[in-house]
Amino acid sequence: MKRRYAIGLLIVLMLQAGCGTSSSLVNDNSKATITGDETDLTVYLNDFDEMIGPLFEEATGYKVNLVQGGGAEILSRIEAERGNPHWDVVWLDMISSIHGLGMSGMLYEDYTPDNASKLTDVYRSLVPEQRWYYPTSAHAASVIVYHNDELSAAEAPKSWEDFSDPTFNEMIGIADPTIAAPAYSFINWFFYKDGMDSGKQMISDWLNNGLSIFPKNPNVAMALLSGQIKIAALQESNAHRLIQENEKLSLVWPEEGAPASVRVAAISKDTTKLEAAKAFVNFLLDPATQQAIIEASDEAYHEPSVEGVTPKLDRDSGAKLLFADAMSSYKQEAEIKQWFADYSIR
Repeated sequence: MKRRYAIGLLIVLMLQAGCGTSSSLVNDNSKATITGDETDLTVYLNDFDEMIGPLFEEATGYKVNLVQGGGAEILSRIEAERGNPHWDVVWLDMISSIHGLGMSGMLYEDYTPDNASKLTDVYRSLVPEQRWYYPTSAHAASVIVYHNDELSAAEAPKSWEDFSDPTFNEMIGIADPTIAAPAYSFINWFFYKDGMDSGKQMISDWLNNGLSIFPKNPNVAMALLSGQIKIAALQESNAHRLIQENEKLSLVWPEEGAPASVRVAAISKDTTKLEAAKAFVNFLLDPATQQAIIEASDEAYHEPSVEGVTPKLDRDSGAKLLFADAMSSYKQEAEIKQWFADYSIR
C-alpha cells in the first residue's frame, strides 16, 4: 500500500495546463465560500451552489445565503457551531453523517414536505422514522476508471473483488476514506454487506496488493492522468468528466453494482427561519428542480430521488446502486476509519 499525498508541482502544472482536465476536478476547494446576507435562509452545502440559489429564489421568493465547502469541512463547521448554529439547512451527500446529527439532537424532526409523496420506493425507504432528512439523489461513491491504452476491456477489472487480483498489483488508487466523504461511503458498503471482519479482510487484501491512497478524488484523478496509477475507484461525476475529456480512459460499472453516496437535506432544530427552511427542502424534492439540476450541471451524474425525472442520457441506464443502512453506517464509521488509518500506515 502506498500513501501518495504529494504530487510533484511539475505534474500538477502539466495536468492543469495541457491534459484536458477541468480545473473544478483537479482543484480541491478547501475553504468555504459564502454568498448572501445574514438575514437570509442559510444553507450549508457541498455541491450545486452555482445554480440552486437563483432557482430557489425564483421559485419561492425566499432569499438564500449559501455556505459552500467540502463535506468534512461543513460537518466540522456545524460541530463548532453546536452552541450557536448559524445554519438553517444542510444539504450534503453524506447520509450517515447527517443521520448522526439527528442522533445528536441537532435536527428538526417530524416534517413531511408535500413533495415527499413523489419519492420513489427506494428513496422513501431511506427516510428515517423521525423524518430528520430527505434524500434528493444518490450517485456511485466509486466506479472503476482505467487506462484503455494499458489494459483492454477484457483485461480491466470487472468487480470490486478484482482489486485484490495480483494482476493489478500497484496499479490501483482510491481516495482516503478517513478524509473524503464519498470514499467512506465506498468502503463502508463492504463492511455493511459482509460484517466487520469480512470487510476488514477485503480491504486489507486490496491494501496488500499495492493499493495507493490519495487524499481526495481530485488527487486520484491527477494520479490517473499522470500515469502514477492505471486504475482508479472514482466518484461517479468525477469519472464521467474524466472519460469525456480523455479518450484513453474508460469506465466500468462493476458487475455487482456500486456503493451509493446519498445526498440528503435536513433542517436545524434551532432555525429561526422554519418556513423558508421547509420550503427549501420541499423545493429540492420537486421533480422540476431535480431535472433542472441534472440538465444544467456536469456534477449531476446521479439517480434522482423522485418520480418523473430523467437522469443524464449518457449515464448507464442499467447502473445499480448499493445502499447501506444509515444507522449502521453511522454507528461503525469511527471504527472503520480508525482501522483503515491504522492498517494503511503499516
